[in-house]
Amino acid sequence: MKPTLIVANWKMNKLSKDAHEFALKIISQVKILKNMEIVLCPPFTLLHELKITLMGCPVKIGSQDAFYEKAGAFTGEISAGMLKDAGCEYVLIGHSERRQYFHETDDIVNKKIIAVIEAGLKPIMCIGEMLEHRKADRTFEIIDTQIKAGLKSLSGENLKELSVAYEPVWAIGTGINATPEQAEEVHAFIRVAVERDFSLSDIRILYGGSVTEANSKSLLAKKNIDGLLVGGASLDADRFAKIIRN
Repeated sequence: MKPTLIVANWKMNKLSKDAHEFALKIISQVKILKNMEIVLCPPFTLLHELKITLMGCPVKIGSQDAFYEKAGAFTGEISAGMLKDAGCEYVLIGHSERRQYFHETDDIVNKKIIAVIEAGLKPIMCIGEMLEHRKADRTFEIIDTQIKAGLKSLSGENLKELSVAYEPVWAIGTGINATPEQAEEVHAFIRVAVERDFSLSDIRILYGGSVTEANSKSLLAKKNIDGLLVGGASLDADRFAKIIRN
């Protein structure tokens, strides 16, 4: 069984001094932990700072995004190869905010996942339904479509290092939590879908959506929840440390 995966998504927050101090606090927490992977996903500007601070430490570095081309005239974009060179091991792909604010489609998500895999990095594909989908009882339909389209043309062999993060859009940054039972129901569906369509039987499925130190333990107690994608609560080292300890 793969270790529990806890990912901090800092989004567009923190400067160099903040990142350094945060990383030092987390390093002191992880020394005693077993069977767990901790990943910090900072803005691009802080990748080098964390690479230096975390050198020799088991805490991994991830990126919040990657572009699907290897190089070229794409002003402002960062390739997967550049991210690997900067010290990244994981890459978030298709986060709901990328889909919402930057109009990323399932086809773009697919291209990015392929690029990340080809660069030797580990993709974390984010999927999830909006509030209107849940109210219309379309959650499973939306999730199934996102899985099939996002992983199109890839095989189980290609996807051995893939993780999936379920993030109900209606529970991100809203303070509204999906209950552990609601999350578990969707996670179980995802596990069946990826095994059915891509022969993936040992995939980690993370929950992300207003994760806090108060609900993290009950979420991780569920059979099909293998880790957490933490947003706002990951900006505070003490709060994130409590989630790790939970």
